[in-house]
Amino acid sequence: MHVTTADKRATFRKLHESGCFILPNPVDVGGARALQHLGFKAIASSSAGFAWTIGKADNRVTVEDVCQHLAALSSSVDIPVNADFEGGFAVEPDQVAENVERGVRTGVAGLSIEDSTGDKDKPLYDRALAVERIKASRKAIGDSGTLLVGRCEAYLWGVTDLKLVIDRLTAYADAGADCLYAPGLKTREDIAAVVKAVAPKPFNLLIGGSGLSLKEAEDLGVRRISVGGSLARAAWGGFMRAAKEMAEKGTFGELAGGYPGGELNKMFS
Repeated sequence: MHVTTADKRATFRKLHESGCFILPNPVDVGGARALQHLGFKAIASSSAGFAWTIGKADNRVTVEDVCQHLAALSSSVDIPVNADFEGGFAVEPDQVAENVERGVRTGVAGLSIEDSTGDKDKPLYDRALAVERIKASRKAIGDSGTLLVGRCEAYLWGVTDLKLVIDRLTAYADAGADCLYAPGLKTREDIAAVVKAVAPKPFNLLIGGSGLSLKEAEDLGVRRISVGGSLARAAWGGFMRAAKEMAEKGTFGELAGGYPGGELNKMFS
């Protein structure tokens, strides 16, 4: 049975109503299909993971690069895809809105907007501008059914002010974000406090330094867990270990740990 974009978006929204699910981050079509094969109910893109596949650093890809990537991911699987849409690839709300419209047309079921500037001296947009960017994204999404994720990047940029994070996330929720996300949180206390503050809207946890299991995160009220660039780094770890061994030693021991080609062919047949 053909699964439409509308079907995926409806499924994705349903997933956010109760429980907790893992939202793994593939970097290409093969990875997306493998994750569907393993039974994951939804996936998310990774800005860093994708950037590395085309030989760029994180936050150095264009909106054209990303939309082409998102369209490829979305069309390759029957499960919902959430877009890591960075900061909307623009500063001003109207330009963010234009890019969000482009993102929605790729067929994604969800799309996140960050509030980081990329400037270490002033890492976050002013609160009022950040809120307007979420409002503009909400308007751009319209009645498409795409889920909007509002992200506060404070902890990733060393601004470890929980009150600021909560203030921003609740403001983003009021501005139309359907799901809230604050990557970088580590302690159970901080995670629980944010979950409580944004309720009843769902909270996304970047598993990162928290070390929590799916069950432990669910017990704290987390609705979904993403792993960011971790799967990409794991894949690069195997690749670089094997390549360095060949380059530096002329030996091939690391290749023995590769996934069986026959299993991959079976999965993709």
